[in-house]
Amino acid sequence: MALFFIASMSLIAGCGGGASDPSQIDSTAQRVTLYTSVDDVFAKMVVEQFEQDTGIQIDVLGDTEATKTTGLLTRLQSERDDPRCDVWWSSEPMGTILLARDGVLETGAMEGTVDTDWPSQLHAPDWSWVGTALRSRVIVYAPGRVQSPPTTMAQFAQPEYKGRIGMARPQFGTTRIHMALLASQWGLTEFEQWLEALEANGVRLYDGNATVVRAVAMGEIDVGLTDTDDVWAGQENGWDVELVLETSADHPRWPSAGETLIPNTVAIVKDAPNPDLARQLAQYLVSPKVERLLRESTSRNAPVNPSLRAELGMAELVVEALPDSVAASELVEQAMDACERVLGP
Repeated sequence: MALFFIASMSLIAGCGGGASDPSQIDSTAQRVTLYTSVDDVFAKMVVEQFEQDTGIQIDVLGDTEATKTTGLLTRLQSERDDPRCDVWWSSEPMGTILLARDGVLETGAMEGTVDTDWPSQLHAPDWSWVGTALRSRVIVYAPGRVQSPPTTMAQFAQPEYKGRIGMARPQFGTTRIHMALLASQWGLTEFEQWLEALEANGVRLYDGNATVVRAVAMGEIDVGLTDTDDVWAGQENGWDVELVLETSADHPRWPSAGETLIPNTVAIVKDAPNPDLARQLAQYLVSPKVERLLRESTSRNAPVNPSLRAELGMAELVVEALPDSVAASELVEQAMDACERVLGP
């Protein structure tokens, strides 16, 4: 789903492709640079609205479905001593947390951009990043071929689904944080044993969550792990796919805590070239206006802002159900090592 795109008719030098026609670039305009792993259809919608509202132009560097988030993380880390990006907008929190630990993000920069009672799971302790606009990890299935889809991770290991299951490669995007969260919940030994059970059950790996949904629609697999927005996008395409949320359930080895929520994250890069514009863009990206735009899009992200949730008639956010991404990040490297040992690179 996500492809490289550039807003405001400009290219960032060295980011692929040649230079734009200089006559098409307004050199007098205020400009700010955004790196984002958000799917380009949604990022472009928000970027265009910001430019319309403020007159500030945004140069955007996106990511690909196959290397979701990871390619941009590598770029941000390589530019740490000479930053070219102002604002980082990610479709998940794990990479953002790792960037904060590496000193790539500005400490305290996001304080004051959201309400003071913003859930602690949705901002860094030092306010180097803020989480917003939630999606859910879900189980996608083909209703014509599956009458009773699995509703827990443990059920993916059951023999009845042998050769019928799939997920995105764990090293990228929301699948990476999902795996880290499972490792944090179960412990590394039980997590690796679950991976071994999936491998024995013939799990197939795909280049991204959208590709998992396509594989279910095309009959390659019957059941898969993905995100809500990818299922809804598939339904918009006319694909015969449905989703179920993971339910809470006891299991001697792999208990389920229920629905897993994944926030977008926003941060300002340390020593950003345009700090004032960066602050303005970052505050916009976590605002109720953008949460509303994303809620009304096919992504249907659930807002965090309590006033907007009340206006939309949504139940109060159950803060206790939010995953502890910071704790999970402590295990991400070990979880990824386990994934590579068991499932391959």
